[in-house]
Amino acid sequence: MASVGKRVASKTVALLQSPSGLNENLAAMNEVEGMQLPEVGERQIHLANIAVDLLDRSAGTQYPAAHVYCDKIVNQLREKFRIFSGKAHMAIEVRVSQDRLEGIEEALQVYVDVVTRVLDQNRGDWGDGMFYTGGYEASFGPVRRGGRNFIQTGKVTFEVQVSQ
Repeated sequence: MASVGKRVASKTVALLQSPSGLNENLAAMNEVEGMQLPEVGERQIHLANIAVDLLDRSAGTQYPAAHVYCDKIVNQLREKFRIFSGKAHMAIEVRVSQDRLEGIEEALQVYVDVVTRVLDQNRGDWGDGMFYTGGYEASFGPVRRGGRNFIQTGKVTFEVQVSQ
């Protein structure tokens, strides 16, 4: 069952990194909001659930960053003769860091909005027995010390129906 979470997380990363993913939507939001937020490079999208303080200690951390991981899987056995038919509870944590407090919250809100736009654009069948119905929840953490000087994290959680 662990492969279910990894498969869905890998598919989510692929959607974020696709040509119509994060950076295309970020460019559109930058134009609308009149901001110049940096793009999220492929090396800044991580397939891991890593605590902020641990990540800060490792060399080469770049911000903004997105961390995609499976929070929980639930096998509901809704389909007969299937090994797994249930839900994968997914999370995308967006982390923004800068040297000044001013504007960090606004920047994080734009990045989280971009993530939700990518999810909205990819409702429906993801292939390989994965189906995303479109619901999500976004939450924002407080600004803390870390990263370049200050860091703030936003978390988007959603469910993907899986059948295999």
